[in-house]
Amino acid sequence: MTSEEVRSEVIKALDEIRPFLQNDGGDITLVDIIDDREVRVRLEGTCLNCTVNQMTLKSGVEMTIKKYVPQIERVINLS
Repeated sequence: MTSEEVRSEVIKALDEIRPFLQNDGGDITLVDIIDDREVRVRLEGTCLNCTVNQMTLKSGVEMTIKKYVPQIERVINLS
């Protein structure tokens, strides 16, 4: 998978999970993809102060991204 394809698939994954975050007053932005292995995102809105945002990041965001791009090793929140 090329870097452009990885980026496109990560965006698709974020678009899939975004409505769930927005439903709770939050959102997510793609910041960067490092070496096609690490995705850096920024949780926004109510996700910033949510007590379960790390669970959301691992169980929701990371799992969805890996469904689209299995080679991704980790997802980091830069908020």
